[in-house]
Amino acid sequence: MNTCRASISNIESLGAVDGPGLRTVLFFNGCHLRCKYCHNPENWLRGKDNYNVEDILEKIKRFKPYYGDDGGVTFSGGEPLLHADFIKVLAVKLKEMHVHMALDTAGIGLNEDLELLKLMDLIIFDIKDITKDGYQALTGGNIEESLKFIQICNELHKKLWVRLVIVPGIHDSYEYMDDLVKYFKKYFDLSNIEKIEFLPYHKLGTEKYEKYHIFNPYKDMPPMDEKRCEELYDYFKKQLN
Repeated sequence: MNTCRASISNIESLGAVDGPGLRTVLFFNGCHLRCKYCHNPENWLRGKDNYNVEDILEKIKRFKPYYGDDGGVTFSGGEPLLHADFIKVLAVKLKEMHVHMALDTAGIGLNEDLELLKLMDLIIFDIKDITKDGYQALTGGNIEESLKFIQICNELHKKLWVRLVIVPGIHDSYEYMDDLVKYFKKYFDLSNIEKIEFLPYHKLGTEKYEKYHIFNPYKDMPPMDEKRCEELYDYFKKQLN
């Protein structure tokens, strides 16, 4: 029996937003970033390794009949790259079962290990921000590691879904959209991108900060207006194309 273990906070049986089709979504604990808008702050710390590969395989086998032609498994978090060894062992098994796999990541923590990325069918990449100062202010991290991750995805010709949370007062201007277009054209191989998503900042995770006694820097930040978010997306897409 394989003794490889990981810290997982939640297993969503059949999610519909974290990749194509219906998917089992594994939320791994542990993250190097501290995004101010994070809606899963309970996943920041790694915590106890509470699942082994066999545990997860048994669950996936039960859910697999519901995946259909498009669904599969998504590794999310937290930051799943921090559990790369576990995911690689699991991914080899899932390949044998012909299960589609997606990695939802900020690209932080790869550590030159490309085998995990090679096993993935889809990378869901979270941009966070597009400048060094903006990235540091929003996440506490260094943008250079995420840019290197994008370069590796380009070289491996990985299929990408790219996401950006639109935060009021930070990302919600046409000037920012113009800079975002430049960022995409500079760093991404656009032919690999299947989808670009703008996610309006919401307040759904607010109660978690209170529950876990975590300081919430965006406690008084209003949610992003969805119509405005759609307008910005339309403008961005026109400029990108």
